[in-house]
Amino acid sequence: MKKIGFSSILIIAISITACTSQQLQQTADAAKVAINSTGSGTATPAANPLTNDEVISGLRDALTVGTNNSSAFASKVDGFYKNPSLFIPFPPEAQKVKDWATKLGMNEQLDKFVMTLNRSAEEATKDAAPVFINAIKGMSIGDGFAILKGADNAATQFLKNKTTAELRVKFTPIVQNAINKVELTRYWNPIINNYNKVPFVEKQNPDLTAYVTDRAIEGLFKLIAEEELKIRKNPLDRVTDILKRVFGNIMN
Repeated sequence: MKKIGFSSILIIAISITACTSQQLQQTADAAKVAINSTGSGTATPAANPLTNDEVISGLRDALTVGTNNSSAFASKVDGFYKNPSLFIPFPPEAQKVKDWATKLGMNEQLDKFVMTLNRSAEEATKDAAPVFINAIKGMSIGDGFAILKGADNAATQFLKNKTTAELRVKFTPIVQNAINKVELTRYWNPIINNYNKVPFVEKQNPDLTAYVTDRAIEGLFKLIAEEELKIRKNPLDRVTDILKRVFGNIMN
């Protein structure tokens, strides 16, 4: 290996001495930022790191935005009925009823019932956002970074695990009102009553309110997860300052 001569060392020393202290500090600062952004997987400068409180605030903002957007989408006409991922089918536990009615040529009545079943979910989700948002505000989050750096639906899954039981209780009367408004039982009662009059059949009477409630909540969580993914992946969907800071500075 070629040795560095005394004259070369002298030139380097003179060059360093000629730099001002400000120039040297700028060079050091630039090196720190480069190390932070490439070595730690995050673009957050070491001088202004995210706090857990900020992350939690960002997660709540993300879920609130996702809930509002999801409720607005699902509550539109055909939001459930013509959306394959949200569509609510004939109650599976009453499949015998459907088979019997199909054999009797009651397809029109069955179709009308299923459409109205989905209409009740669409109607109910008009009032869903406040229920979800109250749950989000009261939700205790310990380690926000674990959720932030988790799967693309980690915040949605956390909300689902923590609040589904409470949401079901609060959402049930909303669904019942929606069922009454769209007159779901008007299309259901003739089908189930006629079936139950058949000799020797096992009587069927599924709880439509519970069925629609569970399917509506499940559908909304699907949409909220999609909204969370948008916020994680697309800077244009980060519509608040805290969303921009939290999701813009942490790389998944």
